[in-house]
Amino acid sequence: MNYEAIQNLSIPKIGFGTWSFGGQENADPSEDVRSLAALRSALELGYTHFDTAEFYAAGHSEELLGQAVRQMNLPRNSLFITTKVSPEHLKGEDVLRSCEASLRRLKMETIDLYLIHWPKVGMLLADTFRALNQLVSTGKVRHLGVSNFNLKLLKQSQSLSETPLLTNQVSYSLADHTCRENGVLAYCQANDILVTAYSPVKRRHIKSNQTLAAIARARNTTPQQIALAWLVAQPRVIAIPMSFNPQHQAENLAAASIDLSSDEMQALNKM
Repeated sequence: MNYEAIQNLSIPKIGFGTWSFGGQENADPSEDVRSLAALRSALELGYTHFDTAEFYAAGHSEELLGQAVRQMNLPRNSLFITTKVSPEHLKGEDVLRSCEASLRRLKMETIDLYLIHWPKVGMLLADTFRALNQLVSTGKVRHLGVSNFNLKLLKQSQSLSETPLLTNQVSYSLADHTCRENGVLAYCQANDILVTAYSPVKRRHIKSNQTLAAIARARNTTPQQIALAWLVAQPRVIAIPMSFNPQHQAENLAAASIDLSSDEMQALNKM
């Protein structure tokens, strides 16, 4: 597995997203067996970074992730767990309550990385970060980050965080270059902040793209693997694809080991 070395940490280049595990906006217990099987498969394959949120399935995704970790009897310190506080809970006291609730659902004592999931119009970031800093100082959270923040809000968050921000999690893929165009990617790369790419593979786009197909054929891989390899070949970029399919999970994880040539990177950059 390939890693990104940052802030005295080694973060896997490919992590595992859990959106839709156990439901979507609401919990759907009918999905539990399928979700737990997929989480156990990911753990067996060697995924160690798992990304969830209190919003996912109204917290049920966190419960299932914690349950899968316990079923596999894995040491907690072998995993890197990310979860997120929702935009409606950004008042200081609400942040503290949300974190405690996430810890209860995960049945863990510490969250490795805690993110603001989305910015909210009118939010008081100073109040939010007072609570987030408190969570770090008390050991409930190890590292802080944000998600879906533009450059202005990212810089403001940096100034308010008492510890270095670890990441800005944004949509980034061959089909979505917004973070390159708005300056977020370049700023993060210059300031030792990870860009965590969610929705890193747009399947409809991938299936129809001849450049991806040609590179994949030449390398005997899948176009999805090439799309992921392009992402994580970039400095300070990691990705968190999601899949219920064990074969796709294994392919995603292996994508980090694909060493694209400069010509291939250039061709993909032009897409």
